[in-house]
Amino acid sequence: MMAASGLLMSVPAEANPGFPQTFPPNQNQLPQLPREPDIYRALPITTPDRDPWYKDPPNIGAYEPGQVVRTRIVQTRVLGLPFPVHTKQLLFRSEDAHGRPIVTATTVIIPGIPWTGSPRPVVSFQEAIDSTSSSCNPSYTLQTGTFKEATLATSWLAQGFAVNVPDFDGKFNTFSTWDEGKMVLDSLRAVKNDKTLGLRNSGFALYGYSGGGSGSIRAAGLRKTYAPDVRILGTAMGGAPADLAAQARYATGPQPGVTGISNFTMWLGFAALSREYPDIFDAEKLLTPAGQKIVADVGDRCVYTAAMTGMWRPIRDYFQPGKTLEKAPGVMPLLRELSLDKHIPDTPVLWFHGIWDELIPPSTVVLPVVRKYWQAGADLRFVTLPLPEHVTNAAVGWVPAQAWISAVLRGASPGPKFKLDYPAPLPEGFPGT
Repeated sequence: MMAASGLLMSVPAEANPGFPQTFPPNQNQLPQLPREPDIYRALPITTPDRDPWYKDPPNIGAYEPGQVVRTRIVQTRVLGLPFPVHTKQLLFRSEDAHGRPIVTATTVIIPGIPWTGSPRPVVSFQEAIDSTSSSCNPSYTLQTGTFKEATLATSWLAQGFAVNVPDFDGKFNTFSTWDEGKMVLDSLRAVKNDKTLGLRNSGFALYGYSGGGSGSIRAAGLRKTYAPDVRILGTAMGGAPADLAAQARYATGPQPGVTGISNFTMWLGFAALSREYPDIFDAEKLLTPAGQKIVADVGDRCVYTAAMTGMWRPIRDYFQPGKTLEKAPGVMPLLRELSLDKHIPDTPVLWFHGIWDELIPPSTVVLPVVRKYWQAGADLRFVTLPLPEHVTNAAVGWVPAQAWISAVLRGASPGPKFKLDYPAPLPEGFPGT
């Protein structure tokens, strides 16, 4: 899956990439931070990169998409404490961004609450993984108790729903690519294929925010052509980068105040995309030695330390002379191809986004794509939440999203379509608009 020519293949996870010692005085001055994977590797639970359970079978090409390779029962933990639910992990066959067979994992959590009258519904919860290390994937963090969206997942478990949590970025952690959607859909096929779970005839709903929203809506968009056998009753998502070219333009240069946090998304995106597209996102060709070291450093981190490493550190200042993302061959065409308007869902969607999101500005990155969905006749409910800040909107938007998902899984109507997009309630030029 990962070409040997990619920058990150040449940098072992344990190696010190020679992180720059100094930065311009107007930039983030944080030194090289400890990596989460290094901490995880000290725990008694084996990290995925060293766990043979995750290995590809020798005949992976003979497996069908969604076919289960192997399974195991594990202990789910919340904040490190055992949680009283039945948890089974499935390793299954899917595809990478180039259509090549891969394996990845999903974790299926079933509460002890009885469900009668119909097959138990399933919420497929796509966490905002947004990381470049497989030890940040939910199949691992659910075991260690560091799954960062656990509180949200427990609400659906308390209602008696099963919860499916896929490693939808794969074990090599590439993201914002269409194979995310394939991995989500194949995880649902795997859930159906495992007869011991009793979920073959269940209805599915998808939920995710930010990077999890990206995985969710990509799955909904690809369902009709890639997995028509998967029945999706609704998809609720928010906070996702919809137009990746516009997002790259926003996050590449310096931003004032709190919006400067957005700079980390370009470093993280560069590190991830260089794995699937090493000839296009080639740090050695595009970036200075200091920029190459930052990309290498971000290439084995979870989202939090990646964010602290890249915020207020615009990647534009690390391009080689005469090089930019706009001029780099293939970069912008690829980002446009990976944007969310290329595949429109054929099932109900609830989409929300904050009116001032410092990471993903709605007016340039989100609303143009929302309007394309609307013009294409998508079964869409969109609302701009009148609140600032990315994480705040994750918490507030989840409340109506979980109520809507709970209703459609019980057979209720998804309700009328609407498009409540307010493009300019803030002053012109306001950061993040």
